[in-house]
Amino acid sequence: MSYGPNRVELMRRAAIYIDKILKGAKPADLPVEQPTKFELVINLKTAKALGLTIPPSLLLRADQVISDMGAVAA
Repeated sequence: MSYGPNRVELMRRAAIYIDKILKGAKPADLPVEQPTKFELVINLKTAKALGLTIPPSLLLRADQVISDMGAVAA
């Protein structure tokens, strides 16, 4: 199970920063940003191998569930 920033969103924000710098903005003048979009991914295959049971209420909140049948978006 992991909970963290959405990597696609991080790369999109990095591209915007790079664009501003290439257009002449000074990096020191750009504001520091923190991620705003986070995602919860649960790997049921690994949980099963470890003998763990994931509550259904947590599975419903997950953005992505990885099972024996592959990844399933929630």
